[in-house]
Amino acid sequence: MNAVKQQAVLAIEDLVIRFGTADSRRESTTVVDQVNLEVAQGEILALVGESGSGKSLTARAVLGLLPEGAQASGSIELGGQQVLGADEATLNKVRGTRAAMVFQEPQTALNPVQKVGWQIAQVLRAHGKISRADARARAVELLRMVEIPEPERRVDWYPHQLSGGQKQRVVIALALSGSPDLLIADEPTTALDVTVQAEILQLLRDLRDRSGTAILLITHNMGVVADIADRVLVMKSGQVVEQQSVFDLFASPLPAVALVDDVERALTEPILRFDDVSIVYPARLGNKAFRAVDQVSLSVRPGEVVGLVGESGSGKTTLGRSALGVIRASSGTVSFDGTDLGTISAANLRGLRKGMALVHQDPAASLDPRRTVGQSIGEPLEVHRFATGALLRNKVEELLESVRLPKSFAHRAPGELSGGQRQRVALARALALGPRLLVADEPTSALDVSVQADVLSLFADLREEYKFACLFISHDLAVVHQVADRVAVLRSGELVEEGPAAEVFSSPRQDYTRRLVAAVPLPDPLRQREGRGTTRVEPSLTVAV
Repeated sequence: MNAVKQQAVLAIEDLVIRFGTADSRRESTTVVDQVNLEVAQGEILALVGESGSGKSLTARAVLGLLPEGAQASGSIELGGQQVLGADEATLNKVRGTRAAMVFQEPQTALNPVQKVGWQIAQVLRAHGKISRADARARAVELLRMVEIPEPERRVDWYPHQLSGGQKQRVVIALALSGSPDLLIADEPTTALDVTVQAEILQLLRDLRDRSGTAILLITHNMGVVADIADRVLVMKSGQVVEQQSVFDLFASPLPAVALVDDVERALTEPILRFDDVSIVYPARLGNKAFRAVDQVSLSVRPGEVVGLVGESGSGKTTLGRSALGVIRASSGTVSFDGTDLGTISAANLRGLRKGMALVHQDPAASLDPRRTVGQSIGEPLEVHRFATGALLRNKVEELLESVRLPKSFAHRAPGELSGGQRQRVALARALALGPRLLVADEPTSALDVSVQADVLSLFADLREEYKFACLFISHDLAVVHQVADRVAVLRSGELVEEGPAAEVFSSPRQDYTRRLVAAVPLPDPLRQREGRGTTRVEPSLTVAV
């Protein structure tokens, strides 16, 4: 690259973000403190840090998307144009063209009542005049770029018809629609399984190499950082504490996430059992009937953690929801503690659900924004009449502490928390009744590695104390390897492999499982890039911290 320093696509100087409030009982809080960074054309800068470190707020400030109550000062320039403090008309001109954002939570980024093609077309029309036919053709092209299967057909699908990973890819397509100079990717691979994650990272690399697009990548996945980043900037408590080239940063290995200890368990009758379970979604709105789960037999014993893995659309979440009685099996039986969930009455099912809990993949969608954190956590206790008054408040405080959050968070709204903090609140809510079965659907996908370690440590402690069983659904094979006793691998609704976690990960029997394991990114830039045949190290900017 030319040694002459070029103008940065993004330049942030002395950025400070504070939250003020009219509530006199709470003081103004500084959440981003004197942040400086630059991103050059064709550069990928990874912004990493613990949950609540201020990395997402820093990124959102670039496009004027800070939450209500936040006040920002300093300087943010996009291609030399000052955007901090700019009016909405100015911001609307740069959003999508100068810079675009891929949000962390696709469930809240997409309109549930509009087809995905229509949503992409609306964004295209916002950038300039375009005919209906051309908008549709471009929408199909964008869906194909992000590896959506059968884009010509799925352009007419609604978001709920797509898997979590497919919805995230639609969000990425929306961000790419205006061919932005800077792509701000806030945890863009969080909801994706490892094979799709590899495809998306390759897409980002191609975009950078083909058009010189700069990328500001916010992530907690150090394997992703090692794979794709040119430079890394580390934030802690709102401040930049370190920034180096990716190779220099990884030269001193980060502390390893502690492994969860094995837990002894009683070999009794399964608490959860699937016997030849098939789940078929009926034909609707011109779409053919879809078999999401095909003759799956699987069991989970008390105190056992069974990891359920597979690509997006493999049927993992569908099977997990059938374990809670939310979805009925089309054939076969789903049993909880010996009771067939397909034949039980609604009243008896409500009683059984006291012993079940679900941790959602998307904490923003699972928490009511109108309720405080304390009200959300305490709601199951109130509904099932386990606690009221002072006892309820004390229990909520205990649950907050158990998920490593201050007791004072009980008075906050979900919107005041980071993505990782919201997921920990969702976990505390799920654990409120001490469930015998926990269905965890991507419970750590929104957490950075240090907070993830805390949650997994908490998970081990609670498992030891309460002996609950868990169906642990995740695309993160490293996490599943860490927490699961057994692993079940789904592909296109079919169970293709099952066995002890150590055996499945060290000596997988099926080619499909071997590909999943091989696709996991390694937190080592040299080893990871050797697999791709590239060791790109430039460009580099000298930036004052």
